[in-house]
Amino acid sequence: MSIRLLEPAQAELDEAISWYAEQAPGLGNAFLIEALKTIQLIENFPQAWHPLTPSIRRCRLRRFPYSVVYTQDGTDLLVLAIAHQHRKPGYWAHRLN
Repeated sequence: MSIRLLEPAQAELDEAISWYAEQAPGLGNAFLIEALKTIQLIENFPQAWHPLTPSIRRCRLRRFPYSVVYTQDGTDLLVLAIAHQHRKPGYWAHRLN
């Protein structure tokens, strides 16, 4: 099983890393590490996280107010969003099309 990030999800990840890097030295890297750990957990246990719909799930990062929103695409996992928890719920739904 492999994980792919949609382009908008990758952009969200990059933006969050940059924002945290500006807040304090090393914080952007800490966010990246936390995001990668979360994605690894999803890869190992794809059905373990909270379902938002029958086919879409969300796994929250532990240290930061972000979630990884993903779906299964055949044998692969597709990350739809690296979503800040205060953004409008479901803003990423159009990315499935």
